[in-house]
Amino acid sequence: MKTTLDNIILFDEQALEISAGSFRRDSIERTVPGLDGTLSIDLGQGGRKIKQTGTLRAKSRAKLQERISKIATFIDGNTHTLVTNNGQEICNLRMDSLKQGTEHADGTSIVTDYEIIYTQLV
Repeated sequence: MKTTLDNIILFDEQALEISAGSFRRDSIERTVPGLDGTLSIDLGQGGRKIKQTGTLRAKSRAKLQERISKIATFIDGNTHTLVTNNGQEICNLRMDSLKQGTEHADGTSIVTDYEIIYTQLV
């Protein structure tokens, strides 16, 4: 099984790592004139950050840029589903950023590291 985003195979499995932060609670805190203390309004459970790192490999720089561009199309504000190679399904992900590392030759391929930051919405 391969890692997919919305059922599309976009990533190489070598050095692929996915780490999830913890969920947080959102709140608004305000001071009120004439009252001692702070008013705190609980807004419920918020999302969490998910970080994906790995490497991408292609036969040429042009093909590598095509792969990166295809991944970047998911930075669209919509939610997506990431399924890992061990079958774990992570739903309601908004892709926030895609950072590409330096490209370098590796045998017959061009390779780059990447980092994707998602927010998992509740």
